[in-house]
Amino acid sequence: MSTTKDKVQSLLQQLPDDCSIEDIQYHLYVIDKVLRGLEIAKTAGTISQVEAEEKLSKWLIK
Repeated sequence: MSTTKDKVQSLLQQLPDDCSIEDIQYHLYVIDKVLRGLEIAKTAGTISQVEAEEKLSKWLIK
């Protein structure tokens, strides 16, 4: 299992040499949100596409 430091180093290797601090912050933010979402899905479960559409139907344009 890789450490947070390993993950950050991997990210930095994938980004272009001329990336900004803001680029790095954005990518770290996105990674954090995805990992949190996956953890929530694992612990709280998920809903089906149909259930999601029903819950969001008042906002969807048909």
